[in-house]
Parts: sequence; C-alpha cells; structure tokens
Amino acid sequence: MLDKLAAVEARYSQIEARLAAPETYDDPAQVARLNKEQNELSPVVETYRAYLRAREREQEAGALLSDPELRELAQEEQQQARQELERLERELQLLLLPRDPNDGKNVIVEIRAGVGGEEAAL
Repeated sequence: MLDKLAAVEARYSQIEARLAAPETYDDPAQVARLNKEQNELSPVVETYRAYLRAREREQEAGALLSDPELRELAQEEQQQARQELERLERELQLLLLPRDPNDGKNVIVEIRAGVGGEEAAL
C-alpha cells in the first residue's frame, strides 16, 4: 500500500511541476485535465503526508523512551501517534478504493405516471 501511495504522491508532484510551467497553459484542454487529476489526487496525497508525519512522530517518541525523565510523556505521544496512524491507514484504504466511472456524470431518471398493467387495475 505504501508503494502505491508513494507513486500517487510522485504523480501529484509531476502534475504540480507541469502546472507550474508556463508552456503548459498553451493547451487549455491539458490544463483542465491536469487540474481535474490534481483535484482527484489531492485528498489521497494530503492524507498520505499526514500519515508520514504521524509515523515520524511515533518514531521520535520511541527514541525518547530511553530517557527516564521523558518516558511517560514519550509513551503518551507514541500512543497518540499510533492511534492517528490507525485512523489515517483506514482513511487511506477508503481513499484508494476504485472509483465508479459514473460518479462524475449527471444521470437523469424520468418517472412518468401512465397506464399500468394488471396490478394497476386492481
């Protein structure tokens, strides 16, 4: 999962770099496509970066466990970081689920009252 998230973050960085380049704006269709892809990847990347920060906090707290004066505080910080890691991992799993291709489409369903069959005649 972390490899896939790293690839998504790399793609997000590529999109940011392309959007920062002035020559990209010569093609409005490409700009629209890149902006759309960036908006789709943004929640995943932000959650992934929060996950990495929480993992770093947990490791830093683990390093402080050897200090007797800071042990209690470090244990508390490590526990909070673990809880945040679990929450963010669940959130990332949901964000990585494949999207329905019809999510972005507007579908109109028309229901008309009309002549029914045998059940309507009852």
